[in-house]
Amino acid sequence: MSDPSATMLRCAQGDHQLCIKAAINKAEQLCAQQNQRFTAIRRRVLELVWRQHKPIGAYEVLDLLQKENRTAPPTVYRALDFLQQMGLVHRIESLNAYVGCSHPEHPHDGQFLICKQCHSMAELDIPEVADAIEKSAAASGFIAAKKTIEVIGLCSACRNRTDNA
Repeated sequence: MSDPSATMLRCAQGDHQLCIKAAINKAEQLCAQQNQRFTAIRRRVLELVWRQHKPIGAYEVLDLLQKENRTAPPTVYRALDFLQQMGLVHRIESLNAYVGCSHPEHPHDGQFLICKQCHSMAELDIPEVADAIEKSAAASGFIAAKKTIEVIGLCSACRNRTDNA
């Protein structure tokens, strides 16, 4: 899991539909296991979050759904909250946006590499990083409730474009 290329939000084969289908299948399984309803609006919001493989804001999700004549603002926020609680999406605080979780089957705090130019990103799941934060916090008498790390930089594609410019 610590290999960033394994969790890039870009499709390895370039077929976004395969990624969306896999995310929906995982969501259906997790909801069934936890006796939660995976409603049509929750499904559609998850599809939209996964569609671009980049962080997407709630307003952008709302705009897309309103173009489909599907929903009102509170419904979108409730769907995003549900998806986040189920571990199906992560909220990227620095961008005020959401991304699909590439491995929602086990609860975890995320570590993210975010390209400041193209906004592509990789989700990392390195337990040693989370453990180090927890131990350092505890040594200071602090109990960490959430350990999300966002690393902003340049992906290799943008770095190559900058180097070649």
